[in-house]
Amino acid sequence: MKVVGFAGYSGSGKTTLVERVIPALKLRGLRVSVVKHAHHNFDIDHPGKDTWRHREAGAFEVVAASNRRLALVREFEQPAQLTVHQLLAELYEGVDWVLVEGFKESNLLKVEVWRPQANGNVRYPDDDFIVAIATDAPGQLPQATLRPVLDLNDPDALAQWLVDNGDRFEYHPEMYA
Repeated sequence: MKVVGFAGYSGSGKTTLVERVIPALKLRGLRVSVVKHAHHNFDIDHPGKDTWRHREAGAFEVVAASNRRLALVREFEQPAQLTVHQLLAELYEGVDWVLVEGFKESNLLKVEVWRPQANGNVRYPDDDFIVAIATDAPGQLPQATLRPVLDLNDPDALAQWLVDNGDRFEYHPEMYA
């Protein structure tokens, strides 16, 4: 599988870009998964539903599956900070691409998503794992760069750039063990 991170400050457009790159990769016949960093008490379960009731009763894990979907909810007894690599290990091995949103401090290769109105700060001068910048204002980048500068509003071109450079993004979990 190939793995690429999308990093940037809040409001830069990471979620929208990932949301638009997914179908662009799928149109190329590729299977795409997403790993997203979430905040504290997010929930995908709903009060009163069977899976919620099982979790509330104390189950460590609840797996719900139908002929179209599978969901796993794991309840940690103590707060746990999983690494992006631990989360990647949970994914189906037959996926072609994993788009990682968040985990901006990780050692994954990343595309920085940058907009001047979201936050004038940039990460790329100090983060060797940033391999490209996606922006809608290339002329306003605060520092010159030799990294590719991609059009934030052209997810198809970004998807093609990922495919063209796919060998760089091949994930080798043994390197992070």
